[in-house]
Amino acid sequence: MMTTGQPTARRKAGFLETIKAVGWSFFGVRGRKGHERDLARLHPLHVILAGLLMAAVFVLTLVVIVRVVAA
Repeated sequence: MMTTGQPTARRKAGFLETIKAVGWSFFGVRGRKGHERDLARLHPLHVILAGLLMAAVFVLTLVVIVRVVAA
C-alpha cells in the first residue's frame, strides 16, 4: 500500500468508547499509548457528558450503599 504523505483520517470515538475511556480514568489506570490515542479521537463534549454521568452514578451508588447500611 502506498502512502501519499498525508495523514490518514482517524475515526472519531463513539460515546460508548468515551464512557470506557472515562471509566478507566476514574480508576487512574490509563497507559500513555491509550491516553494519546484517546486525545486524538475523543470529542471533548462527550468526555464532559460521560464524566458527569459517571460521577452522578458513583454518587447515587454511594447514597444507596449508605442507606442500606444505615437501615
